[in-house]
Amino acid sequence: MQAVKDKLQDMNAMRKAKAEAKAEEKAEKEIMQARKDIAKEVRLAKEAEAAMDLHVTKAGERAEKEIEKHAPIDRNANSADQADSMQPPSDNPTYTAM
Repeated sequence: MQAVKDKLQDMNAMRKAKAEAKAEEKAEKEIMQARKDIAKEVRLAKEAEAAMDLHVTKAGERAEKEIEKHAPIDRNANSADQADSMQPPSDNPTYTAM
């Protein structure tokens, strides 16, 4: 009778050890899956950030092109500045040399 009790205790202990090992393995698998999911999300975030930077750069370039297209061309102002600088000083008392 004692041998049967010992055998049952051994079986219970073995079942308990297997259950603990299985639970530990499951927890490790969950941790690895979480790490994998986190790495994937980080990769996706980096890709999205790179795409966003590209779009911002393209938008800036397009904005510069549009500004250049619509910027007023003031050719008369440049020639007037040159003509004024070519004039000799006059006897006008408001004239100041720079």
